[in-house]
Parts: sequence; C-alpha cells; structure tokens
Amino acid sequence: MNEKYPSQRLEKAVDQLSLLPGIGRKTALRLALYMLRQPESVAKSVALAITDLRENVCYCIHCHNISDEPICDICNNPMRDKTTILVVENIRDVMAFEKTASYSGVYHVLGGVVSPIDGVAPSDLEIDSLIERVQNENIKEVILAVSPTPEGETTSYYLYRKLKDCPINLTRLSRGIAVGDELEYTDELTLAQALKDRASFKLPY
Repeated sequence: MNEKYPSQRLEKAVDQLSLLPGIGRKTALRLALYMLRQPESVAKSVALAITDLRENVCYCIHCHNISDEPICDICNNPMRDKTTILVVENIRDVMAFEKTASYSGVYHVLGGVVSPIDGVAPSDLEIDSLIERVQNENIKEVILAVSPTPEGETTSYYLYRKLKDCPINLTRLSRGIAVGDELEYTDELTLAQALKDRASFKLPY
C-alpha cells in the first residue's frame, strides 16, 4: 500500500531524496523529517552546498579527478612523480589510495568499467585520453588498479591490449585484494601492500 503523506511538499522531498543511491523511501522520509526539524538555515546550507557542487565542480583536464580548478591539486603538485600513472575506476578510488599515503605518482580516472550488460562501452570511459597521455607524456609506468570484479577484469584486459605495445612498464596490483571486491571498500593497509607488491600485467592465456 502506498504511503499517505500529510503534505505534498513532504512527498516531493521524499521522492527526490529516494533517488539517491542506497536511500529507500523510509530513509528518505526520515531525512526529510529531520531536515524539517532543523533551523531553516541548515536546509539552505545543504541545498546551497549541493547546488554549488553540481554547478561549479571541475574535472581535471589531465586525470579527470574532481577539482575546484581545471588542474587538480595532485597533478599540480611538483613533488608528484609524473612518470607513473595509477589507473582507477572512480574518484572514490583516488581518495582511497591517497588515504594510504603510499603512492606518490599521478592518477587517471576512467569514470567506470566496461560493462556490456549496463551498456557501458570502452568509448564511454576515459580510455582514449589515457592512451594520449601515454603517447605524449614521459610515462614510464602505468599501474592498472581496477577492482578485480568481472567487469574490472574485462576493463583491465582491454587496457592491456591497448597499451601492451607502448614503451612502458605495465603493472597491476597484487592479488592481496580478493576477487570480486571493490577497491573503495578495501582497508588502507591492504591497498598499500597491493600497490607495493604490484607485478607486470600478464594475460592468463
């Protein structure tokens, strides 16, 4: 049976909040009622922060990480090793590796993984820009740090075929991360060790 709302405005707020990932209608209702009990300034601050994020956030022109400027702080940092690129799926993976404080190179954010079931083709990802970086910059090593899920493995093998003839050292994280796990949920110590123990990328056949 559909929930009966005492206010159409409350129902509309619940409808919008429930569009967020991991937020069901019960949680959305709880959040909406919570915001209703807060001072008006709190709701306005939340709305302003989300609007500002959506309208003004940049994606780094080099690595596609989120940034407040056209070039992110990592790519702009002269202390980072610009000859090493760590290829990750998304922004959360960058944050996970940065939290380990064990990586001093730069990143390349693909924006997802190849997934025919979900309609995500290689052309939908930032793969061409990665190839361009490898060809035009002084890159010595590319580390594939894609989650060991079926879609992640498909993506890694596709990248391998695209990069295998380039004069670089192509490596991948060690198998300390369980097959099927996503990097963003892996603890810092395991991530750091997987990065330290990385090995050359080889096809299993």
